Order: sequence, then structure tokens, then C-alpha cells
Amino acid sequence: MATSTIQYPGNLRTIMTHLQSGNEVITDAPTDNHGKGEAFSPTDLVATGLGSCMLTVMGIKADSLGISMEGAELSITKHMGTAPRRIVQIDVEVVLPASINVEHRSILEITGKSCPVAKSLHPDLIQNITFQYR
Repeated sequence: MATSTIQYPGNLRTIMTHLQSGNEVITDAPTDNHGKGEAFSPTDLVATGLGSCMLTVMGIKADSLGISMEGAELSITKHMGTAPRRIVQIDVEVVLPASINVEHRSILEITGKSCPVAKSLHPDLIQNITFQYR
């Protein structure tokens, strides 16, 4: 069974539909590549998908450890290269609750860094991941 469908209505925009839920996501080409930049670009979604995957698997692990990650947040910075145009680096800043103890911090950090998206990205793509607790 297919996961999603994608329509191209024109003007460098796509409309993606998640078939199981019916949720839609729109993408636009970025302004530095002939687009309007009115929505996530496809490469923005790749970088953002890394962060979303990290928090998801960390949340699953936190639940299994009986600890809360409520209030956690993450910031993504994507760096593009040329020749060929591609993502060359993704900076991820993860902020987790200070109440998480040192043992659990290590477990969550390892879990986040080994999420399925992180392991699916090309090894030449630099994943610069930092963790803060506050």
C-alpha cells in the first residue's frame, strides 16, 4: 500500500497527501532556487524530518524509561552546497528538560542520534547534533 501521493499544481509547488490520515503538506521551491519560499522546501523537509524522527524515538524511549520529555524542543539549521546542489550539513540543537538524570540523558542522546532518518541519510552529510538541558 502506498504511503502518500503528490500532486504538482504548478509554480514549483507540490501538495503531498498522507494516505492513512489524509493530512496534507505543501512544499515550494526555495527563493534561492527560483521559488516563492512560501512553504517548506523538499530539502527543508528532509532536515526537519531528521529532527522530528529524533524527538519521536527519544519520546518512545523516554516513555519506556518512565521519564517525561514534555517541553522538549529542537532547532534545525540546514546548509546547502553546490555542484551538485544538495544538503551538506544539518545542525540540530536539542533542548531537553533539566530534570532528566545523567544516565537517562546518555540513553536519550544515543537513541536520538541513531533514529531511522539519521541512519538513512548519506554518510557524507554532516549531522552536527548538540544537546542542552534546561
